[in-house]
Amino acid sequence: MTDTPQQVSHPVPDEERTWWKESVVYQIYPRSFADSDGDGIGDIPGIIDRLDHVADLGVDVIWLNPVYESPQRDNGYDISDYRSIHHEYGTMADWEELLAQVHDRDMRLVMDLVVNHTSVDHEWFQRSRRGDPEYEDYYIWREGDADGDPPNNWESFFGGSAWAYDEVREAYYLHLYDESQPDLNWRNPAVRRDIFDMMAWWLEKGIDGFRMDVINLLSKAPGLPDGDPDGDWVGAEHFVDGPRILDYLEAMDERVLSNYDILTVGEMPRLTVETAREYAGEGGPLDMAFHFQHTKLDYDGDERWSVGDWDLPELKEITRRWHDGLSDEGWNALYWENHDQPRVVSRYGDPEEYRRESATLLGTFMLTRSGTPYVYQGQELGMTNANWESMETLADVDARNRAQELMETEGYESFEEIADVVGYRSRDNARTPMQWDDSEHAGFTDGEPWLPVNTNYEQVNVAAAQEGDSVTEYYRSLIDLRTEHDAFVYGTYDDLYPDHDRLAAYTQTLEFPDGGVSERMLSVLNFSGSTETVDLPTTVENADLLLSNYDRDAIAPETDHEPYEARIFRLE
Repeated sequence: MTDTPQQVSHPVPDEERTWWKESVVYQIYPRSFADSDGDGIGDIPGIIDRLDHVADLGVDVIWLNPVYESPQRDNGYDISDYRSIHHEYGTMADWEELLAQVHDRDMRLVMDLVVNHTSVDHEWFQRSRRGDPEYEDYYIWREGDADGDPPNNWESFFGGSAWAYDEVREAYYLHLYDESQPDLNWRNPAVRRDIFDMMAWWLEKGIDGFRMDVINLLSKAPGLPDGDPDGDWVGAEHFVDGPRILDYLEAMDERVLSNYDILTVGEMPRLTVETAREYAGEGGPLDMAFHFQHTKLDYDGDERWSVGDWDLPELKEITRRWHDGLSDEGWNALYWENHDQPRVVSRYGDPEEYRRESATLLGTFMLTRSGTPYVYQGQELGMTNANWESMETLADVDARNRAQELMETEGYESFEEIADVVGYRSRDNARTPMQWDDSEHAGFTDGEPWLPVNTNYEQVNVAAAQEGDSVTEYYRSLIDLRTEHDAFVYGTYDDLYPDHDRLAAYTQTLEFPDGGVSERMLSVLNFSGSTETVDLPTTVENADLLLSNYDRDAIAPETDHEPYEARIFRLE
């Protein structure tokens, strides 16, 4: 008589697992990563030369910022040819070699998708401005009002009017970002067809997904009504999550995305948990989306070009709200930094006295929670904000525009008067060259770098991080833990002290579908620069210390916590 095989219960059934949920993504900003030819600009061969550093971290996916042909007014987010590689970055053959090298290291490659706007140099815009019948409606053109002024009061995210007058067409075109970035007219079926064809072209070349730039701005309200003049982004209520946005993204999914096993993540200004479920919930067109609520904690009110005190309970509330809101329907994208955000150690840590400790603590908070984490280049080193002494040293078009606007409208007479806030907020902080070693220009280039290297590069660099107890080694350990324990990926988040203003303590619990706990992890993080003590309301007698950013052996979770100390325990 043959025994009937017993059904084995697994905490995470195979049908609920996906590779992109279990991945850690590493973002590369090509212009600042590694320069192979000495022209001071990072390039694709430079990325290939440094791929082993990325692979050795244990990450699974690389997200590559735009390398397409572009005049580089906005560092590649102003695309003039979607199917060509910008000459400063290399050739299509270089890009194909990069893809092969990434895949050879068992990693995947995700490309940036920028389809809210193009460059004014794009052939579509050039033909549209000349009134070519095939392309005249590829962009959003309007006549001025009775006085010849812009059609409405919408503002550009980079400051000033969202309308620019074109002398050739003798009409205004919409640009929600820089005036060199005209918005595409997604109401035109031909625009959607050409974008979808382009996406399929890249996917057929073998890429593994798309990060989608400001993807919830594609749909503008018909009639282009005036926006609220008191809003922080005038007109946003008429173009953020516009009336046909889900139609456009669902068509994108049906025509292109659903035909491939890929990762899709949308960058979405003003995203809420409720709208995130529509975009990336069960049956939604995308896998996940980036929100910005935790990146605004250090604003003074709603004003981005300001600096205020931030609040740990508010960070924990945002974390809880997004976990709970997407736990049953959706998936979280976890990040601190990207090419648009200043360095997190300079914002929510201590870049001077406790740079290593706060960098590792912040990494712990990101990598020990359920969702897909995104590590930005240099974050694994604990890179910090730079010093910007003059407007001439800034390359960020947004920061330069804002500095000029502040001086013209607020009465400031010199850059020095606004250097603190502009320097703190500038996107250039994330774009200073990657710090490889302590040689000239941090080993980034043999030439003159396009943006100055951070002055702390002799101490903070990849070579130095290979010795001793570094931020990089700690990130490797975090990623290893995440790979070994499903609780960090699929577990349920429970905040033990939501109102504590200096410490965070939370569990990630993975349960069997038919009941019972498979794993429960406890993370205890001291977000302050002083020693803190807390009694944890959980069973800790048999807790195993898995990792700490201090030199710790086995230690109870409820003992004193040093400044910016992080501890991770396995409770059961």
